Amino acid sequence: NAKCVCVETSGLLFYYCYLGGNIRVVTITNFGEGLTMAKLILGLGTSHSPMLAQPPELWAVHGENDVRNQELVFPPEGLVYSYEEALERANPDIAKHVDVDHFKVQHANLTTAIADLGKSLKAARPDAVIIISDDQDEVLFEENMPMFSIYWGDSMPLIARVPPDTAPPAVKAMAWGYGDVSMDVPVNAELGRHIIEHMIDNEFDVAHSKYLREEIGGTITRRYPTADGESEYTRVTEPRKTGMPHGFSFVVKRLMDNNPIPIVPISLNTCYPPNQPTPKRSFAFGQQVRKAVESWGADARVAVIASGGLSHFVVDEELDRAALKAMVENDGEALSNLPRHRLNSAASETRNWVATAGASEHLKAEILAYEPVYRTPAGTGGGWGMVRWNGSN
Repeated sequence: NAKCVCVETSGLLFYYCYLGGNIRVVTITNFGEGLTMAKLILGLGTSHSPMLAQPPELWAVHGENDVRNQELVFPPEGLVYSYEEALERANPDIAKHVDVDHFKVQHANLTTAIADLGKSLKAARPDAVIIISDDQDEVLFEENMPMFSIYWGDSMPLIARVPPDTAPPAVKAMAWGYGDVSMDVPVNAELGRHIIEHMIDNEFDVAHSKYLREEIGGTITRRYPTADGESEYTRVTEPRKTGMPHGFSFVVKRLMDNNPIPIVPISLNTCYPPNQPTPKRSFAFGQQVRKAVESWGADARVAVIASGGLSHFVVDEELDRAALKAMVENDGEALSNLPRHRLNSAASETRNWVATAGASEHLKAEILAYEPVYRTPAGTGGGWGMVRWNGSN
């Protein structure tokens, strides 16, 4: 009837047991002698905008689309404005950044950083890669929109995006960036199940899935605050053959170069009220992901990658730089208290980075690139960035 606790320190495992009214050290085991333990050895964060796959000469196309975008949430209030309203309120200095020569410099910096992320991933030699991203009208709809969902099937289908020959160049480039080769991407189902069970044991009620339906469709209503209350509009996606959401396929294509390492896809409902996780909850979720990895009884090296963000479809440099600064300074308190009203629309994907920072807090963060890309004088665009966590913090 002994009650024991195991403590690891300085490479040794100490088993302290309560026996007959006394606490005794029963066993000391050298670390590595017959014992296996997984380690989280690398964290990465990357934006996954279609602009990252397009030449800078085509970036202006997104600016033209922004004029009709109903999801333009503007800082600092975090309110939706029409493009025309935003243009009236905008700082006139923004216009000088909407320039193709400036875009070329930003594109070069971001492309180099993506390549560096890929090299870091390859050099780390992980046995499994946890990808923390989100779904946008792809496989999750309002019939069932979980806050946290973990996929643990044996594989996840990636269906190549093949636009017609008549498609505009911007569409063809975007399709390339999200996966141009159809494949069944291997999933580390054992690790996926272990993370699910660990999260349940530690107060995170996660959803799970093992397969994708052959055809998926549904509706999602966007709900964003306005000066007069709340805006609503519903997007309908007809059932169609689909596969891995773009936030995950971007990693397979751009960071793994179509040579996938077994993954564990984790989806956060970053985008759609009313059940988005708070930044604090996102950070704590990431911390538990790391603990799940470290309690997995496998001799394995594991990486974690945040995909998405930072601010868009409106640039919020203040928010982006605050989040990046907190990552570099390993300031979990600051990340947990990022202003929620500025994390709506696509800027909400910053939550993926917050979760990854929580999982990687034992590692040191380094900013490889950050480019605030203004694609219209109204301030629309995105803050695109890449971060690497490695080494000891």
